[in-house]
This record gives sequence, structure tokens and C-alpha cells, in this order.
Amino acid sequence: MKEMSLRRKAPFFTKEPGFKRKLFILMGTITLQNVIAYSVNMADNIMLGRFSQEALSGAATVNQIFFIIQQLCLAIGDVTVLIGSQYWGKQELSPIRRIIGISLKTVAVCSVIVFLCCTFIPEPLLRIFTPDKYILAEGLNYMYVVRFSFIFFMFSSCLMAALRTVEVVRISFYVSIVSLIVNCCINAVLIFGLFGMPRMGVVGAAIGTVAARAVEFTILIVYILKKDKVLRLFSENPFKRDKNLSKDFSKAAALMIPAELGWSIATPFQSAVLGSLSVNAIAANSIATTFYNFLKVIVRGAASASSVIIGSEIGKGNIEEVKAKGRTLSVIFICIGLVLGGLLLILKNPLLSMYVLNDEALMYANQMIILYALIMVTMSYQMPVTIGIIRAGGDTKFNLIVTLTGIWCACIPLSSLAAYVWHLPVIVVVFFAQIDQVYKCIPAFLRFRTYKWIRKLTR
Repeated sequence: MKEMSLRRKAPFFTKEPGFKRKLFILMGTITLQNVIAYSVNMADNIMLGRFSQEALSGAATVNQIFFIIQQLCLAIGDVTVLIGSQYWGKQELSPIRRIIGISLKTVAVCSVIVFLCCTFIPEPLLRIFTPDKYILAEGLNYMYVVRFSFIFFMFSSCLMAALRTVEVVRISFYVSIVSLIVNCCINAVLIFGLFGMPRMGVVGAAIGTVAARAVEFTILIVYILKKDKVLRLFSENPFKRDKNLSKDFSKAAALMIPAELGWSIATPFQSAVLGSLSVNAIAANSIATTFYNFLKVIVRGAASASSVIIGSEIGKGNIEEVKAKGRTLSVIFICIGLVLGGLLLILKNPLLSMYVLNDEALMYANQMIILYALIMVTMSYQMPVTIGIIRAGGDTKFNLIVTLTGIWCACIPLSSLAAYVWHLPVIVVVFFAQIDQVYKCIPAFLRFRTYKWIRKLTR
């Protein structure tokens, strides 16, 4: 695609009234929705942790597979937002509906493949992550039921992304709250056998997850059919074949899906490297990453909100305003990183006081939280700029290149060498495992300043 032509001059930073308010409302709502959505699986882990260690480990092993499915859905949803938001800027709803139809068909094919794999080869899949026969047994019991939730989750994720394309985000937040409540209530009753119900353990947790995802999907369908006044998805046939839009979708998906899957598949390799450290180091890293990953959801929310804003502005055709908003957003991202990094440092001692650690583990935890606070600043800049601005602007190839080179050419080889060959201090191994968050800042900044990422994807 050619870079769009300039229409009118705009100030260096955007002066649009209500811009920051719109950004933070979108970001806050998406962030809360993501936190609650992730809590559905976390509820299984917490409650199963009180039931038995094998049950917890079995469910956690299946959730490794779910994590890859989650990233696949995220990529498909991001493709929908990437193209759809530009049509939203032009206020053309018919192409958005057809893009969503293509997305739903893609999800349907992927969900069938996932379900068949989980049905016919569940044990080989789980053996990738654990050889322990007791954990495998619990994992297979969990997988047998929870595989049905994957279908509901994949379609729900697609529909939430569809609504986000037209800046409808609150329903996703409310749906996630209901889903979490349903999951927790059913989990409590069926895992532990409350109110005369059988004590089902890991199977009870799986039933709770399936029920929660089914409720989530049902509410979204009812809302889209009965309540939605913006998208009106089924006011025409969204599944009507459109060769041009299918080509646009496939072209973007061919670059975005490998980037997400390449990163998600690499995550277990990173976990294996960190898992080779001492028991104290593993415990310390587990604590430090819990806080870091919680705050990381805020950054992901910033990236998602920015995607809608940048895509919509490109759809309007005002390129100078796209540049001004991009510059404003990049400064906001740095400020967010400084705030989150500072918050992590301020809360370090109060948070660590919640745990009973020996001196060595406490030392490692202190070092790691300081390291993650610094990484938080760089990650808060590069992730939203790479995903929320550059990729949302139409340059999908850049994110693929920096993501895969960062993780496969830097993180995995350097952390592996540091742990297994060079036997460097623990904190250095952890730094190398996160080095892509620092490395990607440089290409992200340089690419952003060229403005060659601004590409019109609409027809």
C-alpha cells in the first residue's frame, strides 16, 4: 500500500478536544476487561491449589495450550481491528461487517482444528509440557471437559474484537465480570463438593470454566442481536463473500498470526530456562513476574486502545493528525511506563512482606523486581508503539520481524547460554530472558519517526 497523501497541517502534538479522555476511557475499560478475563483461568488455579498439587499442575499444563490458543485469538481479533477501524474512521459499516464475517469463519476453522487436536491427541500435546504421569492424568481429566470452553472462548474473543472496532468496549467488561462470577461459584461448589454436590476436583474446575465461557458467549450474542445499535452486525449478511476484503484480511493475518504464535510458542522455552535455576531463584522469579505481568495488562490495554484510535484516524484520511496523535501517544506511553515502574519500586517491600522467604530468595526477589521495574519502562514504550501505532497504522511486517528476532535471536539463545554455558548470576539470566523488551525500543523509535507505517488498508 502507498503512504497516504497529506491533507492539512496539524500541530506537533494533537490538540483534539477530549482525545486523552477518550484514550483513557478505552484503555481503562479494555484493561479491566482483560484483568477479569484472565482471572477466569486464575480462579481455577487458586482453587485447585487448595485441592491438590497434582490437580493444580494438571490444569496449569492444559493452560499452557490455552495460552497459545489465546494468542491465536488475539491475533485474529487484532486483524479485525486493524482493517475494521480504518473503515470505522470512514463511517463505512458494511465492509466492517464483512471483515467480521471473515474473522468468524477463520475462528470457526481454527476452533474445529483445536477441538479435534484436544480430542484425539490430548496426551501427546500435554507431554510437550510435562512427563509426570500423575500430572498427565489430572491434565487429561481437565482437558476432556475444558476443550469445549475453547470453542466458546474463541468466538467470544472474535466478537469482543468486532465490537472494539467500533469503540464499543463496555459490554466486554460486563460480560467478563459475569463470566468470572459464574466460574468462581461453580468452581467452589464442584471442586470441593459443597451443598451436597460430589467432590469433583479438576473436573469440577473444568465444568466451571465451560459454563463461564458459555455464559460469556451467550450474553455477547444476545447483546449483538438485541441491544447493539452501532455495529448492527446481522443487519446484512456478514458472511457474504468479498474477494477483495478476504485478500486484505489474509494478507494481514499472514503476518500477524505468526508473530503472536512465534512469541507464545517461545514462552515455554523461556520458562524452561528459568526453571533450571535454583529453587530460591525460581520462587523469587515467580513472585516478581506475578506483579510485573499484572501491570503489563495495563500496557496491553494502552496498545489496544491506541489501535482503534490510530486506525480510525487513518480511515478519516488526515495523515498529519495521525502523526500528531502518534507523537502524543508515544509520550503518554513513556509516562505510563515511568508511573508503572515507579509503582513497582514503591510497592516492592510491602509486596515482598506478604511472603515467607529465606535470605537468598528475598535477595533474588528484590533484584528481580528492580529489574522488572526498569524493563516496565521500555516495554511500556515499545509494545504500544509497535502494536498500537505502527501495526495499527498498517505496517504488519515490522511487528513480525522485531518480535521473532527479539525472542528467537536474542532472548532464548542469550538466556540459554547464560544459564547453561556461561553460568552467569541469576539476575543476568533473567535480564537476558527479557532483553527483547529493551532491544525493540530502538527499531520501534526509528520506524515510528519515518512515518512509512501509515498505510491505507481501506478500498
